[in-house]
Amino acid sequence: MTSTTAPRILLAEDEEAMRTYLERALTNAGYRVDAVDRGTEAIPLLESGDFDLLLSDIVMPEMDGIELAQRCAEISPHTKVMFITGFAAVSLRASREQPAAKVLSKPFHLRDLVLEVERMFEDAGEARV
Repeated sequence: MTSTTAPRILLAEDEEAMRTYLERALTNAGYRVDAVDRGTEAIPLLESGDFDLLLSDIVMPEMDGIELAQRCAEISPHTKVMFITGFAAVSLRASREQPAAKVLSKPFHLRDLVLEVERMFEDAGEARV
């Protein structure tokens, strides 16, 4: 990350242990992270904040990650989207409905998550040049 301000990530993950685990890993990697346990909690943050990345589980109560990503595209079109999921069929649906989104399947190593996030920001930086 070459900019003086660390990219801001909105993490939506309903499983508390996983959310804490991911939030800590991303914070330790130098990102600013806001974490919520459901998609409906993420919407007001998207409306009031400026996030560089939405990192969302797909299967969550109240609003799934795909619907959240669709709302994110309306509210904050510049925000990139990455899904995390443990369900292969859901992963295929996400790829079909949100083709620009990266899908990372569970289980994954934290190092792999951080590398994928870094790659998304590097690709965005190259696109802006």
